[in-house]
Amino acid sequence: MVNRAMRVEVADSWHRSAAAGVEPDLAEAPITLPDADLRDYRQAHPLARVFPLLEDVLGQAARECDAVMAVADAEGQMLWVCGSAATLRNAESIGFVEGSNWDERMAGTNAPGLALRLDQPVQVIGSEHFRQSVRRFSCAATPIHDPATSRLLGVLDITGGDQVAVPQTMAMVRAAARMAESELARDLLSPPLPMPESSRGAYLVLESLGRGDALLAIDDGRGTTSKLRLSPRHSEILVLLASAPRGLSGDELGVLLYSEDGGSSTLRAELNRLRALLGDSLLASRPYRLVAGITCDWLAVEALLAAGDVRAALNAYQGPLMPRSEAPGIIRLREALNASVRQALIRSGEADLMSAWTRSSWGADDYEMWLAQRACVAEESPMRALIDGQIGRLDADLG
Repeated sequence: MVNRAMRVEVADSWHRSAAAGVEPDLAEAPITLPDADLRDYRQAHPLARVFPLLEDVLGQAARECDAVMAVADAEGQMLWVCGSAATLRNAESIGFVEGSNWDERMAGTNAPGLALRLDQPVQVIGSEHFRQSVRRFSCAATPIHDPATSRLLGVLDITGGDQVAVPQTMAMVRAAARMAESELARDLLSPPLPMPESSRGAYLVLESLGRGDALLAIDDGRGTTSKLRLSPRHSEILVLLASAPRGLSGDELGVLLYSEDGGSSTLRAELNRLRALLGDSLLASRPYRLVAGITCDWLAVEALLAAGDVRAALNAYQGPLMPRSEAPGIIRLREALNASVRQALIRSGEADLMSAWTRSSWGADDYEMWLAQRACVAEESPMRALIDGQIGRLDADLG
């Protein structure tokens, strides 16, 4: 029976699953890639290049939370399924094994299949699964694309129990997928690259944490590096394009930049000025996208969090992403990164890391962080009086 409250995309997936003939009481997903073919097939797959990175970054995190990490191709065939012996046995009970196919038309509603169908990150929680045998699991999955062609290569997934049914899991999976795409992009910096001849080998470094206007360094690939301090609007545009490797249409970019309609002509003018600044070889259109390798300080923080290195992530976090920007897309990115860093610090149980946060201008009034810090500090610690004083101050301010 369908839940009384069900997300639209999940309900649509249930309909597609039923229409494809998937039985709700089907115990296991079908095998479409036999063992005899699996090894050669996945060795030749583009994602084989980045699987060791994913295993190192996300596979270990999956083991630590009693979950499994899986990588599937664009058809939903599981190429790698990694985890502890116990979690792998648990996954086998529903046919979540290498060679099985989790396209929603074969395995019913699930995160890898739905992420492939929608071509976007997806979380499927417990009873949202179409098949009854899978409803004791939750999963989070995100697509991985070829950074040169935007072609869908496959999907990255974390599957486990209730412990993965949290927003942080989705953030971790997305960050790992971005790392994989960045690694693929680095490989593609050697010809042939599907970009204008003049931009081949070019690389951009964008710094936007704690800054109202981003700092952009351009390495032309021929030994020349130039640095630009961008205007706030050009900074926002580059941050948004860097966060969307497949590019954005003019309408999509407009929605992310302007809180109200009517910015299309202004956006065109801004893009023309930005193209004049960067050159046609670095900023392409239809869709708008950056045609060069790019490194961003906020993506580095996300990657460090995904790798479980909270201390390094905090050191790299120079403040909120473009803190004065009111562009809806920037606000969303800023709040997501801020929440990820905060929750990682709180979960770390490391009082010194929390102290570094509360000593910053952006964390000084973070009531939850002060409380978490107090819980980690012994009563006899000299820090206790300072912490209690700050909590008292906030109590008075908050009434």
